[in-house]
Amino acid sequence: MALMETHYYSSSLGSNITLNVFVPTPGSSEQITQMGHSAKYDYENGLPVLYLLHGAYGDAFSWVRYSNIDRYAQDRGIVVVMASAENSFYQDLRSGKKYKTFFTEELPLFIRNVFPVSREREKTFIAGFSMGGYGAWYLALSRPELYAKAASMSGALDIAGLYQAAAAGNNDNNPFHWEDCFGDPDKLAGSDYDLFTLYDRDVKNGCVPKLYQAVGRDDFLYPSNVYVKKLLEQKQADLTYEEDKGGHDWNFWDQYIQHILDWMLHD
Repeated sequence: MALMETHYYSSSLGSNITLNVFVPTPGSSEQITQMGHSAKYDYENGLPVLYLLHGAYGDAFSWVRYSNIDRYAQDRGIVVVMASAENSFYQDLRSGKKYKTFFTEELPLFIRNVFPVSREREKTFIAGFSMGGYGAWYLALSRPELYAKAASMSGALDIAGLYQAAAAGNNDNNPFHWEDCFGDPDKLAGSDYDLFTLYDRDVKNGCVPKLYQAVGRDDFLYPSNVYVKKLLEQKQADLTYEEDKGGHDWNFWDQYIQHILDWMLHD
């Protein structure tokens, strides 16, 4: 496995940025067990690629520091791309930085031209946890032609409901600038930021990514995730749902990113 820390100037963000990219390599692991037996390293035709998003307070190093994503990606022969998005909910911010544009336009173009990844939609995936769970579904449902599958763990998926709960409570420790991300957050329901609205639009247009959702039963977002699951089931969405013991923490996310990788790489 090659871990590449890449720095370049992003026109979408107006600043120099850092990326972390894992590229699997044959025979490179110190743990010589089952690694490489099932993985394929087709650099010429392009490897499958996962854009892996962080949550609030995180950055391009979150998955590198707190999970075993490098080993899981090496086992399965998939490239993993990690970039920072601050606490932006992966939006084009009113204050200037265009994170949606960066993740859906600039970053994929850069990755495809520099790293041995596939250009096929069917081999391009996106996933994240918490804020990044919303981000993964939001970016995929906004640009369904780019991603075959999108996965959320502990996702902040019901964005309108979560804002209403935040607005009704104590916001002293709230990391989000809702107006910068969404304009008028009181109008989130039914807007272009609402995942249910985006999903319905994709169905109408005939191009919908497959969705995966995982949440721990001790997670503070568990009730919200159950609500999202039920609503999507009513819409007959192609949704894979898993719940388990666990909370809003890296023990859960490190476990379920393995489930997600297997789901993405197999029909």
